[in-house]
Amino acid sequence: MKNRRLFWRIVESIEASIDNNEYTPGARLPPERELAERFNVSRPTIREAIIALEVREKVEVKTGSGVYVLENAKQGLTNKNINAFELTQARALVEGEVAALAATSINDDELSALHKTLVMMENSEDITEADKMFHNIIAGATRNGAMIMSVENLWSLRESTSEIIDDYNSVCSKDNNQTLIEHTAIYNALKDKDASQARLAMHQHFNRLINTLFDAIETRALEEVKRKNSEKRDQYSLTSLLKTN
Repeated sequence: MKNRRLFWRIVESIEASIDNNEYTPGARLPPERELAERFNVSRPTIREAIIALEVREKVEVKTGSGVYVLENAKQGLTNKNINAFELTQARALVEGEVAALAATSINDDELSALHKTLVMMENSEDITEADKMFHNIIAGATRNGAMIMSVENLWSLRESTSEIIDDYNSVCSKDNNQTLIEHTAIYNALKDKDASQARLAMHQHFNRLINTLFDAIETRALEEVKRKNSEKRDQYSLTSLLKTN
């Protein structure tokens, strides 16, 4: 988690440089080695930051040439304005219809691939990747390019800011068993070619995720209140004052 936050600080620093015209549209960013020295991090960490900047449509990587600031980098919409709740609601609406359509056209090979992701989750094998594969396979089963792109874009948003990543990590890593149950319900509806049930199962999956996000954020807020109160208690404690006298 510490390394992840580190590369997001680099992303935010480079974005600030773009906004301040230190790096103008069309300009090439310093080489990877130079950035690693400037931020005192490893080159893989710089690569992660560059990937994030690509997702946020701030830069373009030209193989053999370098990393260039996009012409619309400053004017484009920023993913910072999107939070985990908005994203999850959008995913529920879009992927509910994706599941319904997929139920009418999914084939045996795709069902087999879906089942493999359930086995991965059951065995706790790269749970995040299994989750992503599950949703992408369903999108592919629609045979609809626009829907496939919509799901891919929503997943890119899920991985686009440190805030969304942290919010999702705070719930997804703790609810693998429940996610597996919900994915299994979606899988069974798709296997039965039941569009209405597939839509409902997908909506129930995301509804639980939204409620779990609220619980996690409330818990963090309470912990922060307790921390601040503890600091004030120490600050104004007579015991502390007497020790200093």
